[in-house]
Amino acid sequence: MNVAQYPVRRSEVLEIEIEKVAFGGKGIGHQDAYVIFVKDTLPGDRVKAKVVKRKTNYAEARLIGIIRPSKLRIEAPCPYFEWCGGCTWQNISYRDQLKFKRQHVLESLRHIGGIEDIEIEETLPAPEIWEYRNKMEFSFSDRRWLLPSELGNMEISKSYALGLHIPGTFDKILDIDTCLLQSQTANRVLQITDEYCLQNKLVPYGIRSHMGFMRFLVIRESQSTGELMVNLVTAYRDPERLKPLAALIPAQIPEVTSVVNNINTRKAQIALGEEEIILAGKRTIRERLGPLNFDISPNSFFQTNSKQAEALYRIVEHFAGLTGEEIVWDLYAGTGTITLFLAGSAKYVYGFELIDSAVRDAGQNARDNKIKNVRFIGGDLLKKVDRIKPQPDVIVIDPPRSGMHPAVCQKLSQSGAARIVYVSCNPGTLARDIQLLAKRYTVRRVQPVDMFPHTYHIETVVLLEKINAKT
Repeated sequence: MNVAQYPVRRSEVLEIEIEKVAFGGKGIGHQDAYVIFVKDTLPGDRVKAKVVKRKTNYAEARLIGIIRPSKLRIEAPCPYFEWCGGCTWQNISYRDQLKFKRQHVLESLRHIGGIEDIEIEETLPAPEIWEYRNKMEFSFSDRRWLLPSELGNMEISKSYALGLHIPGTFDKILDIDTCLLQSQTANRVLQITDEYCLQNKLVPYGIRSHMGFMRFLVIRESQSTGELMVNLVTAYRDPERLKPLAALIPAQIPEVTSVVNNINTRKAQIALGEEEIILAGKRTIRERLGPLNFDISPNSFFQTNSKQAEALYRIVEHFAGLTGEEIVWDLYAGTGTITLFLAGSAKYVYGFELIDSAVRDAGQNARDNKIKNVRFIGGDLLKKVDRIKPQPDVIVIDPPRSGMHPAVCQKLSQSGAARIVYVSCNPGTLARDIQLLAKRYTVRRVQPVDMFPHTYHIETVVLLEKINAKT
């Protein structure tokens, strides 16, 4: 490779002025016109960084030290912030976080989607920026990451941890007793579980050895009823060992109304089990969004920020512009939250979902809320959309992070729908898909919604209207 292609050397230490942040949280600087990404930096930082990877158009560098800190920097309130990968931006003000997120959406639509002439609303802030998560997943491990203050402390067991992953490692867990993104009640569940398992020698699962019992602690909390669910995920079936803990937690925390045990015997590190056992209380907790009630089971999907989810769905409803006469398709419907939310304003709503268990949960949610003008359809979207009559007046899309398959975009662009409302958690795939729809649809409104304060993640709602829809 010639010098023009690689203007920096691998392992070279550079002084870089950070100009802005990219989606994903990395700072962006330049060496002449060559782009360099540096993690853990902010606009205005001048840093020393070591080149660890280089490509034709950019390089990645590891932060060595900050020569001059950005004026945007503030002190992060979490004692684990420097090591934990859960939050990216506790060290900048919330106002600046909202600005960065809007800019990420704008740049994605321009640079990836090719949409130059576009206006984007200011990011809708979350009503609460702390204790907003209704679900947290903590990992057990036999390989504990020691903080600088813990090094040399012989009383700390290196073979036990319950907490969150260290970024860049697959087996090292940072042991924590408090997360600022979940409620204090949920933190008490974490503390009681941690203390009990350590004292009673419930052996943590080893990701390398594939030995041990305790794999995950998943805490879910209803923000409307205050109910909590505790899901203890284990490597094999032995519910008798868990029953004392299952009795202890509700006795000390009455808000806990459900304790379940999911059993995952596979090597894959996921908090889903092949078997589920109710250890105490009931199987579900109830959440409320607007006029609707939802029963949340241990493994069902639900928006992580309940209060902001309602605001998100109100925007979807507003962009859909329903009068009560429309046929609506809700693609990637999940357990039916958006489908049911729109049913009160539509003539009929069809929810499409690949996962069978989600389709069943969605149907039950419709029955529980006495909503009859909906139908949930399971299976491959590409095979189903051509078979449903009548055709839609409005289409709502809320796909996974990877976005839509190009063939689905093609089918939707040929539909008769006057409006498409696209809900996205990934500005890059949103822009890519909109570009595929652009021959027949034009972007009318873009509203970023902050569902995850102190992280780089951003939800976006886009209204697309069919070109010449009224002619």
